[in-house]
Amino acid sequence: MKPIPDFTDTELWVARTTVRERYGKSVPIELADSELRLDPESTTLTVCPTLFWTERGTSFVIFKIDESRYKCQFFYSANEQYGTGRDVYDDLGECVTHVLQLQADHERQRGLSADSPPRH
Repeated sequence: MKPIPDFTDTELWVARTTVRERYGKSVPIELADSELRLDPESTTLTVCPTLFWTERGTSFVIFKIDESRYKCQFFYSANEQYGTGRDVYDDLGECVTHVLQLQADHERQRGLSADSPPRH
């Protein structure tokens, strides 16, 4: 299996722009690598380029699992992690928008204000 390509400049622009629109400010997005089991039938781990940012007590990750294919999740702690209910996205903008929307909905359900730290 060939390595998964890194995020392109265009993909980074899409992610940064979408996050900036959500929060009304520039949020640092870090590049990382994650090891994921992409095939549920296998124990093999694949190194996947990853975008990571934290805002208002929530951490977000976008995993690039193939060219133009992404997974995402947000979390408050190792014990409190949430996906979007969708396994794979083929559009990065949709992936980032969806995870941000679901987290905002979750934040409202938990009764958190924009400046409150998460309750555990």
